[in-house]
Amino acid sequence: MSAVASSKRRGPRAPDGLEPVFGVHALEGLLQRGVPLSELWVQQGTGKRLQALVDQAVEAGARVKPQPRETLDRLTRGAAHQGVVAFCPPLTAESEASLMLRLNAWSADEPPLLLVLDGVTDVHNFGACLRSAEAAGAHGVLVAKDKAAPLNATVRKVACGAAETIPVYQVTNLARALAALKDAGVWITGTAGESRESVYDVDLTSPTALIMGAEGKGMRRLTRNACDYLACLPMAGQVSSLNVSVATGICLFEALRQRQLAS
Repeated sequence: MSAVASSKRRGPRAPDGLEPVFGVHALEGLLQRGVPLSELWVQQGTGKRLQALVDQAVEAGARVKPQPRETLDRLTRGAAHQGVVAFCPPLTAESEASLMLRLNAWSADEPPLLLVLDGVTDVHNFGACLRSAEAAGAHGVLVAKDKAAPLNATVRKVACGAAETIPVYQVTNLARALAALKDAGVWITGTAGESRESVYDVDLTSPTALIMGAEGKGMRRLTRNACDYLACLPMAGQVSSLNVSVATGICLFEALRQRQLAS
């Protein structure tokens, strides 16, 4: 097989050391936050629809390359790229040590609100959780190194810019990290459908880490054992549970509501 045929079979690839980010909202988020862009691939024939976005990217230093739709489809594996793909440095998670340094720097006037994702492996759910966490004013998201969704292009697209804003802390041992949070004065609230206490009755105004478990399995045993409180979302309909990203949004905005009332 020739080198050209082999390249076509593999499909288009991102420039070395860079990651594709696709979708209009994701690209707008990159530009608003000053993330350096190397290249911008724009679908041929889009006309004026994306021109303002392209102009901003050029002003930010990106090289624009028109591409046929098939090339963008293959690069994004059929995802809804909306005619635009940017290439920028990949996201990197922060360390547990940086989290503890940040905890020590918080003042009493701004008690930390942290989201902990225990075993959430779906990138769409991960991106949606990051978006809700950023919108609700959370100070960071904790994930384990293993059995967790990666910080990839799909997460960035779903998060609509939040992935570039809210810190994601990656820890080797989640139970040990939760113990360190408790030693630092953070109260741990886990969500569990069988709990008799509603999340609306739990005090979320103090330094809080809110744990959301994986869909179907919920929190792992060691994670559950680390919780100071277990809380549920009251369900009035026939369904017994919600998508993890939906439940995350409800819980985080309840924490925001309580904090705004207390301020």
